[in-house]
Formats: sequence, C-alpha cells, structure tokens
Amino acid sequence: MSTLLQSSSFISSSPINPSRPRISLRNSSVRCNNVVQSGNFDNGKPYRSTQSSSHNVTTSIPSFLLAPDTRSIHDLVNKNRLRIFSGTANPALAQEISCYMGLDLGKIKIKRFADGEIYVQLQESVRGCDVFLVQPTCPPANENLMELLVMIDACRRASAKTITAVIPYFGYARADRKTQGRESIAAKLVANLITEAGANRVLACDLHSGQSMGYFDIPVDHVYGQPVILDYLASKTICSDDLVVVSPDVGGVARARAFAKKLSDAPLAIVDKRRHGHNVAEVMNLIGDVKGKVAVMVDDMIDTAGTISKGAALLHQEGAREVYACTTHAVFSPPAIERLSSGLFQEVIITNTIPLAEKNYFPQLTVLSVANLLGETIWRVHDDCSGGIEPFSSLGID
Repeated sequence: MSTLLQSSSFISSSPINPSRPRISLRNSSVRCNNVVQSGNFDNGKPYRSTQSSSHNVTTSIPSFLLAPDTRSIHDLVNKNRLRIFSGTANPALAQEISCYMGLDLGKIKIKRFADGEIYVQLQESVRGCDVFLVQPTCPPANENLMELLVMIDACRRASAKTITAVIPYFGYARADRKTQGRESIAAKLVANLITEAGANRVLACDLHSGQSMGYFDIPVDHVYGQPVILDYLASKTICSDDLVVVSPDVGGVARARAFAKKLSDAPLAIVDKRRHGHNVAEVMNLIGDVKGKVAVMVDDMIDTAGTISKGAALLHQEGAREVYACTTHAVFSPPAIERLSSGLFQEVIITNTIPLAEKNYFPQLTVLSVANLLGETIWRVHDDCSGGIEPFSSLGID
C-alpha cells in the first residue's frame, strides 16, 4: 500500500494556531510590530541600513546635499513603492499578508456616517506607489463591495501609480450567467464597477468559474487555494489506496479531477444533484464507487452547506468509511454550522479568505491560511514576475 500524497507546494498550510509562529521567506530575521491576535508571526519591517555615508565630505556641506548610502536609497525606494491597505472585511488576513511580506499595513481611516454612507481617507501618501487593497466582498457583500469601490477611488485621487484590488473572495461570482429569462449577470456588473472605480488589476482567489476573469477589462491574477489544502492533507495518515475524491455536483468535476490528480491520481466520484431553487439542493444518485473508502469532497465554497451535507449523507449510505469536506471559501450562511457539525464529516477543512466568527467554530473545523499564497503573489505582481514559473506553477496562478 502506498503512502498518501506528494504535494509540490511550498506554501505553509498548517491550521491557524496562535502558538505556532509563521516565518517569512523574505525577511525572517525581524519581527512584526503590529501582530494580530490570531497569531505571532516572525516577520517585520524591511531592513533599513543604519550605516553612515561612505563619502568623504567636510562638515561645512549642508546635510541635505550629502549623498546617502546606495542601499539606503534602494530600501527607501522599495518601501515607498509598495503599499498594502486593508478594508474592514478581513483585517486579520491583511495583517498576516503584510507580516509575511515584512511590511506594515498602510494607515487608512474608514468610517460610516449615521445614514450608512462610507467615508475613506488614506492617512499616508501613495503618490507613485503600487497600492494593494485587501478586501473580500464577503457578507455583508454590498457593504464590503461599496467600501472597496470607495477605497479604490481614494487611491486613484491620491495619484497612486497602480491600484490592485486583492479580493480573496469575490462576491456575486455565482451570478455569472443567465439560467432563466430576464435575469441579470451580476458578476459582470461588479467587474465593471471595480474597473470604472479605477482599479488597474485584480488579484482573486478561487473564482466560482473561470469565465469570471473575462468579465474584467483589466488584468486578473487568479490563484487557487488548492495547494494549501493539499499540503494539509499530505500531513494526515491516510493511505492513497483508500482515497476517493468526490465532486458535490457536475459543475465541479474539473476542480475535483485536478484535486484528485494531486492526490496520487486518486479515483473520482460525482454526486448528481438536482436543484429546485436558490440555496436548495436535492441529491439524486452517485456516480462512482466509494465503498470502504475515505471520501474527500471538494468545492470552491460552502454557503448553506445543503449540497455538501446531502452529498455526505449519500456517501455514507453508499458505504464510505469517512468523509472530509474541503473548500476555499467558508460563507457559512445559516444553517450551515448545524449541518456541518451534525457528525456527517470527519473534518471540515476551509481557508481564511472569509473571516469566521468565533461562535461559528466547531470541533470538526480546521482553518488554513492563504496569507503566504497571496503575499507571494503580491510580491510577484509588484516585481513584474511571472506567477507560473517553478516552483510556483503548482500554485495554479493564471
């Protein structure tokens, strides 16, 4: 019997653990000053040279005429060119990203007036800078989306060189086509809003469908959370011969097939689902053999958990020994928590693209961080590097 999994990803995928430090690949010798409560990260500010100038000059020359050290200039330019700001949707993830990169979050003032209007003011200059705005459009989707648009507008009017909207979770992504007459395609509308607000680029994680990238008239860097989950599964003592990857619906077959290929080319099963309304699913039958196997259900998001929980019940009926649920985006609309914690799943594995309230944690839940994945992608965008060269091709950066 062969052992489980060979994952090529370097990204750390261990569960978020306050007692476990996260090491920066770029600057591990300094410590971050602003550490969020969710963890202690051994990262920090970029190195700043403290050596005095090597030029031999007399003290009679004014100090502002002295040529500074070359390394100090290089550090200053790099520091001033890259700025990361966080909205109010997921500040903990933004802090993790900045700590991984060895930077401090930019200072920004965001408040809401009594009538609900959003006010944004940058508290530092971004003129000529590459600005990255970390703001998932998770629930409340309309509030967070409008906040992102106002942040983009503030950066544009502050003469930022480039503005990249870092959207770990892209709301309205499921409204990407017309399934009935007289429906809107809200995903295209949101893409237009972000573009017209002034964004030059979008960095998104696990879009619901790849066609959403075509809705933007600006470049889109699309990364996948798959390597993070794969690395975590690789650490578990599961024999590869006992594994079967399950797609909860026909639309996720391509995603599940790619996932299965990374899991030592595990077999694939498909749950046939018939949906009678929004957020309402009915499982009909199973395509594939799961008897006596460990089933790993893979999806891009879990909303009300109706699809995945009914699929898990069907897998148990068909003889599956254990069922794992893996997803990137944990929307967790009620009654998702009750369904996921009902005992159908051995473990529910998610990432932190969407913040999870403490009351929504349950024993079977494991939360992995995508901060390193997004942080490394931001570096590559800033440095004008490709996201697809080795060893990063396994990240699935488009």
